[in-house]
Amino acid sequence: MAASYLETAVEIAHEAGSLLANYFERRVPFQLKGEFDLVTEADRASEQLVVERLRTHFPSHAVVAEEGGGVETSSEYRWFVDPLDGTTNFAHGFPAFNVTLGLTRAGETIAGVVYDPTRRETFSAERGGGAFLNSRRIHVSTAKLLGESLSSTGFPSRKRHHNRNIHYYYQLAMASHGVRRTGSAAIDLAYVASGRLDFFWEFGLKPWDMAAGTLLVQEAGGRVSNMCGQPHSLTTSDDLVADNGILHDQIIEIFSEISNGTPRVAMPPLG
Repeated sequence: MAASYLETAVEIAHEAGSLLANYFERRVPFQLKGEFDLVTEADRASEQLVVERLRTHFPSHAVVAEEGGGVETSSEYRWFVDPLDGTTNFAHGFPAFNVTLGLTRAGETIAGVVYDPTRRETFSAERGGGAFLNSRRIHVSTAKLLGESLSSTGFPSRKRHHNRNIHYYYQLAMASHGVRRTGSAAIDLAYVASGRLDFFWEFGLKPWDMAAGTLLVQEAGGRVSNMCGQPHSLTTSDDLVADNGILHDQIIEIFSEISNGTPRVAMPPLG
């Protein structure tokens, strides 16, 4: 049954992705929805399309969508939808954005898709069935040493001056081969699943940011936890680390040092 859910989710993601690609070519204007967060006409149009399609195919399912267009029901099935992950990139013409849908049953993610229309890459997974990129099986990397790893993270649009991730960023940048920032958590997680990145971490994420991507990583052989190394919960954990499993303990050790105020490398002085 999960396979049919996934097939439908992929079809919907492709349709929404095509819509976004058309908007992207037109460089539609954006509006601020907070001090720094923004929303575009494309966000709303994509969300409306996705929610309508889900309601048509699965009328009893609940839908939680980033822009608030979801539907609440008593069903144990719940879709988490980000109709345009990477909105800031999209609004500025930077080609790194996607549509992502994740389906949970009784709180466990059972299917997910991340579709990047600019590269025509479809990352998909179902619980117990593996993870795929354009129908080809994918696996996490085999990197064994933190110093040889490539990672990614993200920073919030709002209250960036209160965000502690800059300390984590600096320590991981010093301890690894490099840290990237795509501006899209779903893409980062998909890249960990496919071995393009060895790990990803971020604070302040929402369930729709993580639902599909965490399943991709797990089904590709990786590991997902909160920043303390404890089991990750989609609805109660807003921070996570996703990696190839081999590096997990090394990463958690550095996180622990930072949170305890004993970082390995001192921040450089200004000037």
